[in-house]
Amino acid sequence: MTEKIVLQVTRYRPEQEAEPTIQEYEVAFTDDWVLLDALNHIKDDIDGSLSYRWSCRMGICGSCGMMVNGEPKLTCAAFVSEYAPGPVRIEPLRYFPIIRDLTTDMTDFMEKLKSVKPWIIRQEEKPISEGEYLQSPEELDRYKQFSMCINCMLCYAACPVYGLDPAFTGPAVIALAQRYNMDSRDQGSRERLDLLSDHEGIWGCTFVGECTKVCPKNVDPAGAIQQYKVAATTDWFTSFIMPRGVE
Repeated sequence: MTEKIVLQVTRYRPEQEAEPTIQEYEVAFTDDWVLLDALNHIKDDIDGSLSYRWSCRMGICGSCGMMVNGEPKLTCAAFVSEYAPGPVRIEPLRYFPIIRDLTTDMTDFMEKLKSVKPWIIRQEEKPISEGEYLQSPEELDRYKQFSMCINCMLCYAACPVYGLDPAFTGPAVIALAQRYNMDSRDQGSRERLDLLSDHEGIWGCTFVGECTKVCPKNVDPAGAIQQYKVAATTDWFTSFIMPRGVE
């Protein structure tokens, strides 16, 4: 059965307006439509000037994250029928600069992500002839949850600390750093710990937990940050008892 709903969509065209505005669109939908379908319908059939990001439509790429009635959501996973009879307000992710309409500037997130070296670091690589770095199922389970992050940035839009202090490294980046720290093949935990053991890193987190609540992949970035705090505290205590370089 076809129903109708009103979408209140943020519009921002920097060449036309100084501040974002809201534009309403009435859209006919069926029960199997998600909000991304509604946005695509607007783009294709009503207003081709609307700008937003999307790619896979399967909750994998993480590019279609937006604020839906004030909550960070993947629009490919939010059914229109859940918001009927509406209206439903769709806005760009909170705390990020708006480039155009629903499209935000990801530069801050990407720079912070790169800073924690989210790849396997080896002090010395073994020859290819010796084969792969083997890993047991138990070793995989230690970090698998944190590896499910799709960089959708919903956790940043939900994080009050990031909203108040943009210098805060943020939940997804710290969780991904922890993912590699817990990987048995990695030897770069010291480099990441030195980077993140400050107020803008793990100690900026006040453990509100909203990041974990909105995560579409159940990564639990709040839990990852607390684990990181324990590791940092243990490292500090160990260095206090036995300073580096002392045997």
